[in-house]
Amino acid sequence: MLDIPRDNEKSFAEGKILKSMTEGVGVVTFNNPEKRNAMSLDMWEGLGQALTELRDNPEVRVVILTGAGDKAFMSGADISQFEKNRHNAQASEEYSRRSDAQRALLANYPKPTIACIRGFCLGGGMQVAMLTDIRIAAANSQFGIPAAKLGIAYSYDGLKHLVSLVGPSWARLLLYTGMRIDSAEAERIGLVDRVVADGQVWNATFEIARTISGNAPLAIQAAKITIAQALKDPDQRDMKAIKAIGTACMDSEDFREGRRAFMEKRKPHFKGR
Repeated sequence: MLDIPRDNEKSFAEGKILKSMTEGVGVVTFNNPEKRNAMSLDMWEGLGQALTELRDNPEVRVVILTGAGDKAFMSGADISQFEKNRHNAQASEEYSRRSDAQRALLANYPKPTIACIRGFCLGGGMQVAMLTDIRIAAANSQFGIPAAKLGIAYSYDGLKHLVSLVGPSWARLLLYTGMRIDSAEAERIGLVDRVVADGQVWNATFEIARTISGNAPLAIQAAKITIAQALKDPDQRDMKAIKAIGTACMDSEDFREGRRAFMEKRKPHFKGR
């Protein structure tokens, strides 16, 4: 089991989404282990609420997403809801509209995000993981997109992120076959960033988050903004946004604190301004 801090814990979606915060690190837990953390519409909306509250909390500097139990990060959408919510194109469009808003929130999140993955990470779970900035996986994790086995089309945004991480050939292989791959293969093709022993994945992820939390927030924001713009086509890049955050860093109290701490050979205390 993952030893997740429970400081200031709050629940959403009747307890199936949990939010907590400790040491500047926000944690969102998909808490539906009986269904391998499959996502219902209520859970999608609860995820949006949890992410919004952590986004708006100035004490939170980085957010980890993880799954309850040791079986899954997220096994995708709750298929038992398909007959009610996704039985045809019109119903599926409404489902997508409501869940897409939460994915867009994560895609444009202003703070660093990390997926701590253990067990199954499938379908919509892979899409959520790919929307985070960093993916840390336990050695026992499995990854796949079974859309072709369900007769559904994987979303454009999900495929765009998949292709950007693993390239078009691996994206085709994963989508056409619906195959699952293990953590070692996922790391080799660039789907995850680091693989850790099963019992150490939470501690390893939290240590990375704590390191990020201790660094200068404006500098991290500058890196996040610049990388996001670099991934766009040249004519779509917002160079003014890059210049603005660079200027904000150079004029910040944190930059002065960083210089003083370096000269005084001590750990800096950044305030994000």
